[in-house]
Amino acid sequence: MAIKKVLGAIALLSISLRGQLVDQTKSPNPAKEGIAKSLSEEIGAGRGDWNTPNSSSFVIARDPFRAIRRGRQLFQRKFQRLDGSGPYNRDGSGDIAADNGIGAGSSDSCSACHGRPRGSAGFGGDVATRPDSRDAPHLFGLGLKEMLADEITAELRDWRRLAITEATLSKTAVTRQLSSKGISYGRITVRPDLVVDTSELEGVDADLRVRPFFHQGGTISIREFVIGAMNAEMGFQSADAELTAAAKGGRMVTLSGMVLDGKLDKLEMPPAADTMKVAMGEPVRNQMATAVVDYLEFYLLNYLKPAVYRETVESRMGRATLDRIGCTSCHVADLQIDRDRRVADVETTYDAERGNLNNLFATAATRFTASTPDGTGFPVVKSPSLQPFLVKNIFTDFKRHDLGPNFNERNYDGTTRTQMMTTALWGVGSTGPYGHDGRSINLHEVILRHGGEAQRARDAYAGLTTGEQRNLQDFLQTLIVFPPDDTASNLDPGDKSAPGFPQVRHGSIRLTTLFNVTTEIE
Repeated sequence: MAIKKVLGAIALLSISLRGQLVDQTKSPNPAKEGIAKSLSEEIGAGRGDWNTPNSSSFVIARDPFRAIRRGRQLFQRKFQRLDGSGPYNRDGSGDIAADNGIGAGSSDSCSACHGRPRGSAGFGGDVATRPDSRDAPHLFGLGLKEMLADEITAELRDWRRLAITEATLSKTAVTRQLSSKGISYGRITVRPDLVVDTSELEGVDADLRVRPFFHQGGTISIREFVIGAMNAEMGFQSADAELTAAAKGGRMVTLSGMVLDGKLDKLEMPPAADTMKVAMGEPVRNQMATAVVDYLEFYLLNYLKPAVYRETVESRMGRATLDRIGCTSCHVADLQIDRDRRVADVETTYDAERGNLNNLFATAATRFTASTPDGTGFPVVKSPSLQPFLVKNIFTDFKRHDLGPNFNERNYDGTTRTQMMTTALWGVGSTGPYGHDGRSINLHEVILRHGGEAQRARDAYAGLTTGEQRNLQDFLQTLIVFPPDDTASNLDPGDKSAPGFPQVRHGSIRLTTLFNVTTEIE
C-alpha cells in the first residue's frame, strides 16, 4: 500500500501511544490506553512458517509493519510475575566476578532500561554489571549497526582468505592490509606454513568479527542481545532451539535475515529451560516463546535512526572543526551498507513548518519488494529490497580504542578494561550524561576526558577558542534521539487545529497505517 494512500486510515486509529505499556486485557481502562492484545495473542501461532497465520514467520514475511509494531508493543510491555518476569541470575547472589550478569538487576520491561525519550527504544537505564556501573545506550539505528558490523566482518575475512590463497600459491609470507568501508583494521601476515599472524591488527579481535553491541564490543547480533537481556534483566529464558544448534557449530538465518554460523563465530548460547524456577505443581512460566524474540529482533532491526535537529551557521562551523582537529579519524561520519535488510527507512529532521512537538518531522519510505500472489490466498510476501543504503551521521569506526586511564573500566575480578568501542555519536545531543559509566556531565567534559589514542584530538579541542568549542558542541547537539509517538510524519502529520492539541493529534510515526488490515490494532 503506498504511503500516500493510507493517511485516510489514521482517523480509525485513535488509540494513543505510550512508553512502558500495560496490557488492556489485564488492566482495562476507559482511556483504552495500553496494548490491545494479550501476551498469548501476540505470541499467536508461535514460530510457524509463511503459511501459518499469526505465526511470527507469517507476520514478518506477509505483514512486516504489523510485525514491527508487535515487536514495539512487546518491547514496551510491562511483564508480570505470572508471565515469568523476575530475577534469574542467582537473584543477585553469587560470584559476580565470574558472572557480571548478577549485577544486571531486574526489570519488568525492555523500556525500563531503554525508555528515554518517552515511547522510544532509547536510553536511561544504569546497571551494576561493573563496579563503576554501566549506562544503557539508546537503541536508535541498532539494525543499521548490526548490518554494518556484519558486512565489515565479511570483507575483513575475504581479505584474510585472499592472503591465505596467495601464501599457499607463492609459498612465501604474505602481508595484507585489512580495511573495509574506508576504515583500516591493521594488517595480518600469513606465513608459508599458513599460520596467520594477527599481532598487528587494530581494534578488532583475531577472528576478525566486529561485535557492535555493548561498550566493550561483546555481542554479534540483535538476537543474542535480546535473548541475553531478557534473561539477565527480566528473568526469562528464551530457549531458542535454532540459536542453540548454531552455537554448537550449526548455522541459522534468523527471520530478520541475520546469518549466525557457529563454525565461523563463537555465539552466545541461549539459556536452558529451568523447571526449578517455579513451585512444584505449578506450570513452567519463566520461559519466553521464540516468536517473541523473532518480533523483538525484527523491531530492532528496523528501528528508527536518530534525527538531525536545527542546523545553524555555528553548528556547520562546528562540523568542520570536528574534521579539522581529527575527531573524525575515529568518529567516521557516513558508512555505506551494501544490502539493507530493513523494510523501511525513516528520515527525521528539523522542520519548523510541518513539525509539531520539538519541531521535528519524519518522512517514512518503504524498502521492500512485494512478491506475486503465491496461490495460498494469503497476503503477498513483502521482502526487503536489499538495496544499498548510505548511513549518515553515525560517526563511528566499529573499532576498539584505548582512550587512556580516564576511560578505563574496573571489573569485579580486579582487572581493568582499557579498550572500548568507538561510541557512535548519533543521538549524542540528547543522551547525557556521557561515557560508558555516565560520569561525564556534559559534552565539553566528555571530550576533555579523552586521552590515549585520542590525546592529540583532545588537545586540539582544548586549544580552540571558547567560541570554536561552542560551535563544535552546537553541532553535536544537532545529533538527537526523539519520541516517535510525538513526532509528526508523512504517515500521521497531526492537526494543530484539532481540539485538545497538542495532547492529541500532534502526529506520530504511525507504522500501523501500513498494516495489511489497518483497523486491527496491536
